[in-house]
Amino acid sequence: MDWKILLLAGCASALMAQDTRPSCNKCSGTYITNDEVQAYLKRAPRDAVVTDQQVRAVDIGKSNVDIGVVYRNKTAGGAVAEHDLVSEVYHVIDGSATLVLGSDITELKRRPADDRAVKMLNGPGGNGVSIRNGATYQLKPGDVVIIPAGVGHWFTKIDDHISYLMVRVDPDKVTPLKDEAASKADLAGAR
Repeated sequence: MDWKILLLAGCASALMAQDTRPSCNKCSGTYITNDEVQAYLKRAPRDAVVTDQQVRAVDIGKSNVDIGVVYRNKTAGGAVAEHDLVSEVYHVIDGSATLVLGSDITELKRRPADDRAVKMLNGPGGNGVSIRNGATYQLKPGDVVIIPAGVGHWFTKIDDHISYLMVRVDPDKVTPLKDEAASKADLAGAR
């Protein structure tokens, strides 16, 4: 038999042997209304520097996916944030800002394990002073930014404010789950 035919047969066998079952067996989908997202944004105090609120955190099988909303006023900024295990995707809803991304973070210091952000939002990581040789982006409504775990992100300027929807990808499942009932209780003030 020709070696090419054997190679082709071997490749075909390997493809057919792949596991094609869903990674989240019989999971249900999650629906979040714009009203719920807006309720979180509305309760963010406008005089607070940063308000990061978890709307939902859902087990999707091999990973968790968390949805949050963040409001930052023009005095926000300062520290560089980095998350070891959780990647983030920002979708800008309102406002504008300058964001710097990069992995060369100066004076990176670990956040303590009992820090609210570590326990509830984005797992272990640290804060730094600046980013060397980072990429700078001017964010405006509709823009999307993907920030892999380990990449520093730093708001160097916020024009007046910025609010964004955040999708957190948590493959190590370091953040607690939050379902619709917990979200409703949170919005009702039963923290």
